[in-house]
Amino acid sequence: MSRTVIITGASSGIGFALAESYLSAGFNVVGNGRSQERLHDAAKKLGNPDNFLAVEGDIAAADTSDLLFGRAISHFGKVDILVNNAGIFIAKPITSYTTDDLDMLIDTNLRGFFYPTQAAAAHMIENGGGHIVNITAVVGIQPNANVPATLPALMKGGINQATRSLATELAKHKIKVNAVAPGVIDTPLHNPEKHAFLATLNPFGRLGQIKEIVDAVRYLTDADFTTGVILPVDGGAAAGR
Repeated sequence: MSRTVIITGASSGIGFALAESYLSAGFNVVGNGRSQERLHDAAKKLGNPDNFLAVEGDIAAADTSDLLFGRAISHFGKVDILVNNAGIFIAKPITSYTTDDLDMLIDTNLRGFFYPTQAAAAHMIENGGGHIVNITAVVGIQPNANVPATLPALMKGGINQATRSLATELAKHKIKVNAVAPGVIDTPLHNPEKHAFLATLNPFGRLGQIKEIVDAVRYLTDADFTTGVILPVDGGAAAGR
């Protein structure tokens, strides 16, 4: 029986590439996103396969996670893997953050992590195990004065620590909980005019590629003796400069 993976933020970027990779390996994929149009376009690009299910909804809402897992289970029987990929990154000096910035980051990065993880834990406890992988950020491990990002560091760093906490809490249920902490990755989110500067933020002197994040996630969801790991994929940025 094919394994089933839920991916949040699956309509573009890393999430879309993850969906493509898991589908190519024969997994059932349930992709979540806020925009029905973008999810429809993603499904079309993937070839509208029978083993891809698009579920629209704001991942910051608790009922979206209920819908996501409910539809995944009704279509594919159970969920084996959750990849908490949805997230936003707002970098600015602390004195420039607004209340709207804070609310957006809390909604997507914290609520969007907590609700699906809670649903996954309940389902996987009942079904004898599984994998949860959280996409965080290298600023949650090693801040960089050239990229002031206190709020992302607060939230992604907190999720890194929650990953370790959940790994110990859920190990007895055969649930592995790990995280991938990307550095600067070449996605449409970054203006090409800033690529040269962004490449200076790690010792390798280049932007990471989406495939390098996908490979790290795929490794962790195949690793049955690995839990509580925060895996930087960042060209060495976590080691410092």
